[in-house]
Amino acid sequence: MTALPRLHLAVQKSGRLSDLSRDLLRDAGLRIQHGKNDLAARVENFPVDLMFVRDDDIPVFVSDGVCEFGIVGLNVLEEFALGRPDARFEIIARLGFGRCGLRLAASDRIAYGGPQSLAGARIATSYPRIVKRFLDERGVEATVVEMNGAVELAPRLQIATFICDIVSTGATLEANGLRVVDSVLESEAVLIRTSKPLAPEKLEVCENLLRRIEGVLATKESKYIMLNAAERALERITSLLPGADAPTILPLHGRPGHYAVHAVCQESVFWETLQQLKKAGASAILVMPIEKMMM
Repeated sequence: MTALPRLHLAVQKSGRLSDLSRDLLRDAGLRIQHGKNDLAARVENFPVDLMFVRDDDIPVFVSDGVCEFGIVGLNVLEEFALGRPDARFEIIARLGFGRCGLRLAASDRIAYGGPQSLAGARIATSYPRIVKRFLDERGVEATVVEMNGAVELAPRLQIATFICDIVSTGATLEANGLRVVDSVLESEAVLIRTSKPLAPEKLEVCENLLRRIEGVLATKESKYIMLNAAERALERITSLLPGADAPTILPLHGRPGHYAVHAVCQESVFWETLQQLKKAGASAILVMPIEKMMM
């Protein structure tokens, strides 16, 4: 029997995004062999090898076809794409983790009344292309100062008046006497795939991997709801089920005119939703998590 061709998936070498990427792959049923400090790891039960690299190398590897897939922050991907108009990749899915924002910040002493306040100013950042796009889209002339780290120190060192950096909690800005004044980009982890042509035998493996990952993403917020209701209440109840498409409705044994309703809800199910269902005539409401789902 001919062995299936192995794919290559690039993920960040270390850090929170790396850990969350591994969690996603494990949830997709991939058994990763090696420890987190290796440069590569083989998956035991699926024809894919993980490549552990710097985050800004991931778009390069995928665009060049060295890796068929990659998991990377949208902020890193956007900065790369703005410098490589010929880049060959596509975003397959937003993964819902690693959320953060690229924010403009300044000292409390600096007045800010919108992007026009940046005119003539110096802005320090590790994302010069994204910042320049932000300025160009608003017709603002300013000087972008590229820094590779410690961007929050720029105002204190009088390198720049404003900074633009990734912000999660804002604690680092606050510790350096800075405040957020504007938002430049909302970011999260994304799954990307090379747009270079692949051999037919690799395409099938790619589709199998994508189906697994899509199944994991579909279950993140999804819940399985079961409830009982009288026929007269069905229309109202089914309209309240969040994100449900074509629920299953079955007659209840021994209770004419009453039905069991089963539905996969692909949005969050809050207590308020349950209260609304109860008020609409639902009873015996049961909400269960979904472990796996193949779309």
